[in-house]
Amino acid sequence: MKQLSHTGAALAGTIDLGDLTVNRLGFGAMRLCGDYAWGRPRDRQHVNRVLHRAVELGVNFIDTADSYGPEANESLISQALYPYPPGLVIATKGGLVRPNRGSWVPDGRPDHLRRAIEGSLQRLRLDRIDLYQFHAPDPNVPFTESVGTLADLQRLGKIRHIGVSNVTVAQLEVARSITPIVSVQNEYNLRNRTSEEVLAACERLGIAFLPWYPLGGKRGLRAQRIKEVASRRGLTHAALSLAWLLAKSPVMLPIPGTRSIDHLEDNLLAAGLKLDPEDLDDLG
Repeated sequence: MKQLSHTGAALAGTIDLGDLTVNRLGFGAMRLCGDYAWGRPRDRQHVNRVLHRAVELGVNFIDTADSYGPEANESLISQALYPYPPGLVIATKGGLVRPNRGSWVPDGRPDHLRRAIEGSLQRLRLDRIDLYQFHAPDPNVPFTESVGTLADLQRLGKIRHIGVSNVTVAQLEVARSITPIVSVQNEYNLRNRTSEEVLAACERLGIAFLPWYPLGGKRGLRAQRIKEVASRRGLTHAALSLAWLLAKSPVMLPIPGTRSIDHLEDNLLAAGLKLDPEDLDDLG
């Protein structure tokens, strides 16, 4: 294994989620399920080792969702880490359903969200979820009804803080008019910056921005500019891409995921990387 400090993630600095403070490099648990976030892993003990290694390396923010599995990823986390170490924040999401392996269908109906919360609480073995994120707006349900349901559940003590995901700036403002929002989770990486305006809004408002798909997939990792800078710095594409995200904005909270302990350790190297102005200029 690479020689890394057990506080590796802490080298990225910290960020606030309401009254919670976490290290600014987290872990996305989706890939611990089967392919396409469907089904359970073949080797549960290996999943346990990955999660324990992440915590050893200072990760104190883990992102999951009830749709990963579906209804499997949250259980994997609790089976591996419960009772949870002090300071560990587990964020989950609701509002997408999986009728089959290849489908992600929005369901923002209040009744569904209420059932989803109860299921997540049970699987994670929690009385209250620290950060619950509305996974995606449902075009068939008024956005205000969905977010309003989460606000109601927060008042009931089932949610500590609320986040939104896959939203526009306008939707973020609507959500904020209903209840305090502490985070936004949208796709963002070196190749895909279509959420630039949302990121800017989060910076202005002091809201954490969680970039999903932070490495941009294989095409993103092979982009010529990333290759050139990674080669010049002697870095992997993944570590460079994550370091760029951390440098891009102080509200950025990357949540890279992996099934590999080697890849996990490589990702955590990004926490201590400082990119030169030349690197940032070349990456654009």
